[in-house]
Amino acid sequence: MTSRTSSQARRPFACLAAGLTVLLPGLPVGLLLALSVEAHSATDFDSGSMSPLGRGVFLVASPNLPDPNFRHTVVLICEHGPEGTLGVIVNRPTDVLLSEALPDVPVLKGTSYVLFAGGPVQPGGILMLFRVTEAPPDARQIMEGIYLGGGMSMLERIITQPQPTETFRAFAGYAGWAPGQLEMEMVMGSWATVKADSISIFDKDSANLWPELVETLRKPGVVRSFMEPKSVLTGLFSSLPAALSGM
Repeated sequence: MTSRTSSQARRPFACLAAGLTVLLPGLPVGLLLALSVEAHSATDFDSGSMSPLGRGVFLVASPNLPDPNFRHTVVLICEHGPEGTLGVIVNRPTDVLLSEALPDVPVLKGTSYVLFAGGPVQPGGILMLFRVTEAPPDARQIMEGIYLGGGMSMLERIITQPQPTETFRAFAGYAGWAPGQLEMEMVMGSWATVKADSISIFDKDSANLWPELVETLRKPGVVRSFMEPKSVLTGLFSSLPAALSGM
């Protein structure tokens, strides 16, 4: 896969990004995110093949993927449609506390929430992913119980009065693909797909997420392309032992 700079990845997303309201240092706090683009949802999944591209699907980087922006990453697809694909990397926590990134948000003071590196596009903006029992206003549902975006009132409530299982994660930047670009990268063997789940996003140790998913995809009958003949993915995960031993 060809490495993309932030500016190169951003250009195809004029329409997608136009619907985003992100938190930037020094700017007033408003809606964390509102996505206005219509996109295709994931269809029913066949456990014997890779999951179709769509919202609520993980992209799992091939062990052979050399691009440092995506090496050993798991990306949650949040939008996929005619305008392209948008997602956030869910397994790259940073050493930056969210309270340090957003020092003007009082409810964050003294908390231990960390900022995740969501991708190379617009790394100065912050996107919020919520797991909540009720849909937040002005948010986009990614899968059951998981929403991208919401207001400050939602963030404050989850921190001060969380319901069981409710939580959130904050991502600096996102990952973006132009129309057809991700499909081409999959044909090249850069990615595999698997249905996302809430526990993997919010509860599992993010350091273990990529190797666990790769191991699952290597099981007989699981890695089978839904777009191209099986031969396209020959050897896709053949380097797993060497990749895992080097982690």
